[in-house]
Amino acid sequence: MRVNFAPEARLPEKRPISILLAAPRGFCAGVDRAIQIVEQAIRKWGAPVYVRHEIVHNRHVVERLEALGAVFVEELDECPLDRPVIFSAHGVPKSVPAEARQREMIYVDATCPLVSKVHVEAERHFNAGREIVLIGHAGHPEVIGTMGQLPAGAITLLETVEDAENFQPGDPSKLSFVTQTTLSVDDTAEMVAVLQRRFPGIAAPHKEDICYATTNRQDAVKAMAEQADLVLVIGSPKSSNSVRLVEVAKRAGARDGQLVASADDVDWAWFVDVRTVGVTAGASAPEDLVEDLIAAIAARFDANVEEVRVTKEDVVFKLPRALVE
Repeated sequence: MRVNFAPEARLPEKRPISILLAAPRGFCAGVDRAIQIVEQAIRKWGAPVYVRHEIVHNRHVVERLEALGAVFVEELDECPLDRPVIFSAHGVPKSVPAEARQREMIYVDATCPLVSKVHVEAERHFNAGREIVLIGHAGHPEVIGTMGQLPAGAITLLETVEDAENFQPGDPSKLSFVTQTTLSVDDTAEMVAVLQRRFPGIAAPHKEDICYATTNRQDAVKAMAEQADLVLVIGSPKSSNSVRLVEVAKRAGARDGQLVASADDVDWAWFVDVRTVGVTAGASAPEDLVEDLIAAIAARFDANVEEVRVTKEDVVFKLPRALVE
């Protein structure tokens, strides 16, 4: 019996697509330090090491550290007294280390130094007799930690421009503000402008509280957004700086912006009519997730990658002395 074979079918040509890769992106110095603290604590004291709250807001990072021997909990009473506990990069209220000391626990504070700077500023304003306004998002661990540095009522949280317009201080002549470190630069500037218009004597931070990494990642997204039909941001919905990157991309001219935890979360229907896609990652997202996303795009399209760099970061934070001795 003769079998007729069809001519070899040609695979359809891949549609060309340009990938604009934002730089800087991904891990910042504070996140890198926090992860190293957990790793070094496990080396020093062995597993398990307990971590109060997710060390950073990224499930992939958390799962990798769990595999090494980290146990993530929400409160200190979930930790045995004979094992070390680490406080997350977002910072904690003063009551948390006080409780750890009272229980005679070994603890290491992985609070980002730039968050600690905001804590110091708030305390300085309080000691100077000023009422303090905190610009931030209710319920975020960093906001909870900052407000927990001082007695209840010492800090008023403002979340929107409307809040800033309606705020009534006890004494406008003794007023100050601090901000969460991971906010939208533009949104925060708008709120600060309202406060300074209404209260010209309001005391401001010596140096802007929004951290260098948040600013740089937003600047990189702005630099590529106008050229991008779609911007993909790798990060967690719980990550404030990652969520802000999506908002910044859309505001800066991208036709669409989406937050994805990894390449597995991409809906390829988003790519209909997309000729240029921007890619970035929040400050708690590891670079291997970026590489996986680019590989997934390249598997489906004829991809050309171009880096869009706005600055070079060289910030490094030292580990706590207890871990390097």
